[in-house]
Amino acid sequence: MMGYDCLIIDDEKLLADSTAEYFNLFGVSTAVAYSAGDCRRFFETDTAKLLLLDINLKDGSGFALCRELRERTEIPILFISARSSDDDKIMALHIGGDDYIQKPYSLGVLLAKVQAVLKRYGRQEESSDREKRGYRCGRLEIDFGARKLLVEGKPVKLTALEFRLLSYLVQNEDRVVAKQELFEKVWEDKFTGDGTLNVHIRKLREAIEPDPGNPEHILTVWGEGYRFCGSSQKG
Repeated sequence: MMGYDCLIIDDEKLLADSTAEYFNLFGVSTAVAYSAGDCRRFFETDTAKLLLLDINLKDGSGFALCRELRERTEIPILFISARSSDDDKIMALHIGGDDYIQKPYSLGVLLAKVQAVLKRYGRQEESSDREKRGYRCGRLEIDFGARKLLVEGKPVKLTALEFRLLSYLVQNEDRVVAKQELFEKVWEDKFTGDGTLNVHIRKLREAIEPDPGNPEHILTVWGEGYRFCGSSQKG
C-alpha cells in the first residue's frame, strides 16, 4: 500500500497532472484520480493525508463524493472548482470540506495551503494541562484528548477542523479571539478567508447552541472576532 501526501480528484486531466507534478517537485507526494470511481479504487490499495476535490466530475458530483468519504475518514478535503457562487462554497464547507479554492488557482498559493494543512494535521502537539483534564460548560462536555463532544449528554460529530476550531475558542474562554489569530492558529494559513471561517462558526453554532441564531456560547464581537462564553467546571 502506497501512502501519499495528497490525492487530486479532478477530471481536468491536464490541470490535475500539472498540479501533481508541481507538488511532487516540492516534496508533496501526490497522486491523481480523474473520477469518483478512480478515487474509490485508489483507497482500496493506497492512502492519502489530504484530498483536493473538484465539484464537477465526469461520473458524479464532488459534493456526493465528499459526503461518502466523510462517513469513513476525517482527512482534510479542500474543494477546487471553477464554480464561484456563494451557495457552492457554503455547501462545500457545510458537508465537511475544510476550504474552497476557486479555479484558476495559483500553484504557489495552492501548494502553500496544502503544506499548511499537512503540517497542521501531521504534527503531534503536546497537550496542555487543561486539554488533559477536558472541559465542561453547562450542557457541553469536551474530551480534548479523545476529540469527543457531548451536548446534553449526547455525542455530536464534528470534522477534525471543526473540533480544532471549537477547542481553540474554548481554551481561550472569555477572551476575544481575532479572526486573524484563528487563521494563524487553527488553519495555520494566512490565505484563509472570512467566508470560510464564517461557515465553520455557523456549523459549530448549529452543533452546540440551543438557538444558533441567538448564540449563548460562541459570540461575535463585531469588528474584532469571536469569544467563547460559558460557566465552566473543569473535570
